[in-house]
Amino acid sequence: MKPGDHPEFFRLAPPPGASRESTIRLDREGRFWHDGALVENEALARALHTWIARHPDDGRYILTNGYDWTYFHVDDVPYVVRSVALEDGRVVLKLSDGTTEAMAPDGLEVSSDGALYVRVKGGAFEARFSRHAQTSLAPVTDEEAGQVVLRIGGQVARPVPRT
Repeated sequence: MKPGDHPEFFRLAPPPGASRESTIRLDREGRFWHDGALVENEALARALHTWIARHPDDGRYILTNGYDWTYFHVDDVPYVVRSVALEDGRVVLKLSDGTTEAMAPDGLEVSSDGALYVRVKGGAFEARFSRHAQTSLAPVTDEEAGQVVLRIGGQVARPVPRT
């Protein structure tokens, strides 16, 4: 059992002289920055993606490895859909944290610049499709009444405008 499994873990004060606020930032493309510099260590960047969570009290984005935690800034959304696979009438998403999950056909949104967004992690978080992942949807993309739709396993997904 990690300390982060205890319900009071996220209510503990930071160590003396430290703060729970950080200068870590996740940009729109899913790249981590620290003190204005890109996190170039790939292993660290992969780990940071797996540590994304929300604070249970205030809902702000945090990074936690179960032993410590800190707030961080998210420019857009906390996850990026890196790639998609079309399998047995469903779309399987590969997320920036290395996990995969089936896409729920409802709840798709499209931004004013045409980027697709979807709810992930049981609906708890949002993810933005990378350009590569979005173009990989071409085989299931269609047009209906002047609107782009996705035809997935007999269902039609209609992205709604993102607000």
